[in-house]
Amino acid sequence: MGGNPYVGLVSHLRAAWLSGKTRTLEYRVAQLEALGRFLDEKKQEILEATAADMGKPSFEAYFSEILLCKNELNDTLNNLGHWMKDEHVDKNLVTRLDSAFIRKDPYGVVLIIAPWNYPIYLFLVPLIGAIAAGNCVVIKPSEMAKYSERLVAEMLSCYLDNDCFAVVTGGVPETTRLLENKFDYIFFTGSPSLGRTIMTAAAKHLTPVTLELGGKNPCYVSDTCDVQNVARRVVWGRFFNAGQTCVAPDYLLCSLEMQEKLMPFLREAITEFYGSNPKESPDFGRIVGVEQFRRIRALLRSGRVAIGGQTDEEQLYIAPTVLADVLPSDPAMQEEIFGPILPIVVVANMDEAIDFINARPRPLVIYAFSCDSKVVNQVLERTSSGGFCGNDTLMQMTLTSLPFGGIGTSGLGMYHGKFTFDTFTHHRGCLHRNMGLEALNTLRYPPYSQQKLGLMLTTLQIKRKGMCTLL
Repeated sequence: MGGNPYVGLVSHLRAAWLSGKTRTLEYRVAQLEALGRFLDEKKQEILEATAADMGKPSFEAYFSEILLCKNELNDTLNNLGHWMKDEHVDKNLVTRLDSAFIRKDPYGVVLIIAPWNYPIYLFLVPLIGAIAAGNCVVIKPSEMAKYSERLVAEMLSCYLDNDCFAVVTGGVPETTRLLENKFDYIFFTGSPSLGRTIMTAAAKHLTPVTLELGGKNPCYVSDTCDVQNVARRVVWGRFFNAGQTCVAPDYLLCSLEMQEKLMPFLREAITEFYGSNPKESPDFGRIVGVEQFRRIRALLRSGRVAIGGQTDEEQLYIAPTVLADVLPSDPAMQEEIFGPILPIVVVANMDEAIDFINARPRPLVIYAFSCDSKVVNQVLERTSSGGFCGNDTLMQMTLTSLPFGGIGTSGLGMYHGKFTFDTFTHHRGCLHRNMGLEALNTLRYPPYSQQKLGLMLTTLQIKRKGMCTLL
């Protein structure tokens, strides 16, 4: 039995990192610009690979795998010089003549483990931040999206510095061996169960982690809303990428009356978007594999099928489906659906919806629809989740200015835009003092006295604003 197969690779990257080559702004910009060329020059290959992996429509692939990545890249390139600068901080009287600052240090050699559902976006966005922060990176794409995995493994090395960036392919055995190595940071996107495995492996080396997990994202629809607009926005968010999106609305919470009002508009939106037979639509994707297909199909035995419900295992097709009158005890409510099924759970009112949400693990995102902004704000204020979006779905993901991440079982840490740079950066507190002016330091040296303590209070104490001291 030989040693770990990845020891040499990790050592090579660590040597490159220790050489300091990744630390300059010029180097980081050059590598980021190379990623931009990868997106431009391999656009067609990306569209073809994601279509082959899960029948991803080219519009959805371009939007989610290319456009959003380029936005992250350009936002980073536009701001990186500013983000990297030392951040000077407030000082007290004793250190007034010294330099106090936060240095933005890279962690070192980091590992990014990406999932299959957005196989380019979900490795590239963390990678952009890791490169921007000055790290060396091992990238592990998902083996379930095999065409995308091959594209990344074969093509990325043509663009990036191979001394500092590497792609490792394979399944669970390879990932397990990879995780035995010491990394300085691990960034994982996937299921909560796998997240626990990653965190356990990281704990052996006390390696910090970001875990982008998932969960059941509730979507509350109040009785006062534009029903047609709600239906269109929910249908788009739920059935985009055939429902294989961690931030998709997982289930609807609404009154019985609203369920009845919504149904014809949901049906109308599905027909408008995907035609009378979505199976023939070029704009509706497929499930990634047979195992996932069978898991999702089993969830159809929940409530009653009000819209859709058709399946074809050979084509890995599950129709856009709406389930009505779903009970909290039904199979569809026991796990994240991650497929084109939308259950509707009936609640009496907003208070009951909020209680329902709060009785369950905290989700990655909560959606709330209402013409009354007070209702939307009530849902926001009285619940807890990774993110929140009022009166739409998924669109919060288009803003690089918003952090994205979970809380509790839906994840740990956050990224997007500057938040990704910060995630892969060690914020190093630094004080650089003057070698002279020793007289100022005698206050703190023994022998101690009441007078010295009084002077120490004067020079070091932070007072509450608005408080006055009577002498």
